[in-house]
Amino acid sequence: MPLFLLSRRSGQYTMNHDHSKKTPDGASFDRSGSQDSLDELSMDDYWKELENIHETRGNNHEERVALVVKEPDEGELEEEWLKEAGLSNLFGESSSDSLESEVFLSTLTRTQKAAVEKRIETVTQTMRKKNKQHQIPDVRDIFRVQNDSKGKVCDGSEPSTVRTGENKNETQDGTKGPKFSLGRDEQKSPPEDMLFSDTDINLEIPFAEQAANLKDSSVGKMCKGGGGDTLLPNFRLPKDKTGTTKIGDLAPQDMKKVYSLALIELTALYDVLGTEFKQQKAVKIKTKDSGLFGVPLSVLLEQDQKKVPGTKIPLIFQKLIAQIEEATLETEGLLRIPGVATRVKSLCQELEAKFYEGTFNWENVKQHDAASLLKLFIRELPQPLLTVEYLKAFQDVQNLPTKKQQLQALNLLVLLLPEANRDTLKVLLEFLQRVIDHRDKNKMTLKNVAMVMAPNLFTFHGFGSKTIEQNEFVMAAGTANVMRFMIQYQKLLWTIPKFIVDQVRKQNTESQKKERKDKAMKKLLKKMAYDREKHEKQEKTPNDADVPQGVIRVHAPHLSKVSMAIQLTEDLKASDIVARFLSQKSGNVQTLKKEEVFLYEIGGNIGERCLDDDTYMKDLYQLNPNAEWVIKSKQN
Repeated sequence: MPLFLLSRRSGQYTMNHDHSKKTPDGASFDRSGSQDSLDELSMDDYWKELENIHETRGNNHEERVALVVKEPDEGELEEEWLKEAGLSNLFGESSSDSLESEVFLSTLTRTQKAAVEKRIETVTQTMRKKNKQHQIPDVRDIFRVQNDSKGKVCDGSEPSTVRTGENKNETQDGTKGPKFSLGRDEQKSPPEDMLFSDTDINLEIPFAEQAANLKDSSVGKMCKGGGGDTLLPNFRLPKDKTGTTKIGDLAPQDMKKVYSLALIELTALYDVLGTEFKQQKAVKIKTKDSGLFGVPLSVLLEQDQKKVPGTKIPLIFQKLIAQIEEATLETEGLLRIPGVATRVKSLCQELEAKFYEGTFNWENVKQHDAASLLKLFIRELPQPLLTVEYLKAFQDVQNLPTKKQQLQALNLLVLLLPEANRDTLKVLLEFLQRVIDHRDKNKMTLKNVAMVMAPNLFTFHGFGSKTIEQNEFVMAAGTANVMRFMIQYQKLLWTIPKFIVDQVRKQNTESQKKERKDKAMKKLLKKMAYDREKHEKQEKTPNDADVPQGVIRVHAPHLSKVSMAIQLTEDLKASDIVARFLSQKSGNVQTLKKEEVFLYEIGGNIGERCLDDDTYMKDLYQLNPNAEWVIKSKQN
């Protein structure tokens, strides 16, 4: 088996063929049951692709500055982690102003709290060693505040996770309250997660809690499989009556909360499974501020949005995919057979000069050359598409014990990617799936495509040799299997787990309670409360009185029927409401299609959420009774 090495001189990956003999049964590629066995042909695809990459780089004589990955000092990694998780005000100069963090901490599960406690403890110990003149809280005090607060948050000794709401549908301040919960505290026998099959992805119970329960039980079995495409588990998402939430469905302020929760949950999952999770950190280097290849995604999008406002995918990336598909996806060896290296280099230079001018002649671009240019674009990014911070975490997914846990970790990692990286990755994976859909003709199966694409996503040219010396290389077959997972389960990976959405709802609810209390106190002190409260009540009362119990009012400001009272029934779905509005035949409704407009849940315990068609409205209303309901188009 070839060894995967890095040249100290060039900072690029090379292969050592001294050990290139493969065992007939492929056993040398089997890692802890985390991947299927891979045939020799597939592995040959990987090594050939790597050789093509080296040949392309060999033709490019430009000096490339290696991306330096900073080795963090003691406690620095944990301090950065807390900042990323939005908990930096728990320590340092701002530690006294931690009201927002208290709200956040009150929504965490048992395993999430343990992950936070572990990092805070490390940071505080480091601060004491360095004798920093900051207020250093005791980690026990931080969580004691939460545990003592109205008794709603479990302490570390309780086996259950955090309660997110009371069973009553009225809160203490008289407003309607939701019925939703986090974790396992309300479960009755048999355990809720036992109702899910081995191939069901349970999005209601936090992944780390599932792992902890599995670890503690005697029924934990690893999901292993053989080598064929069909032997990957047929994972599925059981239907959630309150609607599946996809990336892009939530408002930015709620997505910020999702990011923090996903980071904490991923860390908690790795902690429970005994796997090290460390974010890498790149030292900033000078990058190109214009052009196509070797330009940061953010710079590319800034350029492209001047030409196509609102675009979220680099135009060159979109055009290369379109060029490949324009011929036919049935071409044998598509993506695997490289273009002519000298021609690809010439096309690259010509594109740099003529693409934005609109004078580049695409008729001269052969399909295999376009495929090589697409892969070149990915490799030449100044920072990897999977980001410096999380590239190693993506690689390390293969080391998790079960395929289900690998998929759960990938789901959380996708949530952690910057929007530009995530959107570009999504378009790439969708394109790769379309290639695989023509496998009968092009001979490119899931394994073949994964083997060809893995070196382009995971063998990032920018890492210097220092990083490689201190971190063991992930086996080629391992990264290819992670690639397989991302292609095979891409629809699942772009789903925001229900337990995270519920935690966001809980955070919003708790923040609103605190804001109301703070406002009430200020009004009392300033003796200005009466008129404003009266105004707010008068403003809200007509709407409540206007809508009977069991009825919601749906607004559609851009349609001919701008408002409609809808009676809630057990079977009423979001798609039914949209269809009812679209059935009106006047105004500009005729120009709108069903796939162009969506029902939104706005306010209450969520910022804004686009509902999927199969959302059962009565169930969602019980979850968020104070929401407004609006039909509008979705911004792409």
